[in-house]
Amino acid sequence: MSATEAGTALGAPAPVVTVRVPPRSFRSELRAIKVVWRRELIRFRNERVRIVTSLAQPLLFLFVLGSGLQQLSAASTHGVDLKTFIYPGVLCISVMFTAMFSAASIVWDREFGFLREMMVAPVRRSSIVIGKCFGGATVASLQGVILIALAWTVDVPYSLSLILGVFALQLLLAFSITAFGVMAAARIKQMQSFMGLMQLVVMPMFFISGALFPVTELPGWLAFLNRIDPLTYAVSPMRSIIFGHLDLSAQAEAALNPGITWFGWTVPMALEIFTVFALGMVMLGIAIWEFNSGE
Repeated sequence: MSATEAGTALGAPAPVVTVRVPPRSFRSELRAIKVVWRRELIRFRNERVRIVTSLAQPLLFLFVLGSGLQQLSAASTHGVDLKTFIYPGVLCISVMFTAMFSAASIVWDREFGFLREMMVAPVRRSSIVIGKCFGGATVASLQGVILIALAWTVDVPYSLSLILGVFALQLLLAFSITAFGVMAAARIKQMQSFMGLMQLVVMPMFFISGALFPVTELPGWLAFLNRIDPLTYAVSPMRSIIFGHLDLSAQAEAALNPGITWFGWTVPMALEIFTVFALGMVMLGIAIWEFNSGE
């Protein structure tokens, strides 16, 4: 019999095993962000079906809707193919849905208990939220690259400035949408509820944003909804970037890409992009607060 067993048999206390938790540091928080970010990439890589299914809806809008309504809208697009006009909106919706599905994984993790394991890790909960947002933004942007590669099918010429500009805006939009999804998922317990929220919020955001129609001469109520729709401030600069590489008449440019106006003042494209960034940071802050005050 060993000394430990003998001591235990005689009633002596068993030796205490100490567990040392490493102190939090900036480096450990960065490592936590990287782990969560990498987990999203691994999950996306292993779900091949998800890559195909998430492309189905944007491609339907682009080629089926765009081709089907071309003859009906030919008089109002000033010679611009309808597929070319809705292409910027399709670029936005492609990352929007993928980003929301990435945020939905939080609900899955909560249902299967993995979220609780992450929450008790010796890192700040804000690091988990930031890693999730970065991961969702990266995954959605990689998905959007596929649609960028299809630019030639809608008569949009390739150029380095166009590719970089579109990709950067997609990355920013994906980050903001993922932050919104994480903010919503922080309080939702079931996947069915989250999917219902997607249908209630995301689809109206897309249709009101002007992705499928020009925003000139809208009815007053629709113009108001268009101005308060966050996605509007991503679709407008995306269209400006793409139309800047097309040979359009001044009349077509004014009708199809008038920009966003506030009480008659035309909002600069830089302010539109900053609005998307600011909304993303606000929703990220709310998501971090919810996780810190939650379970």
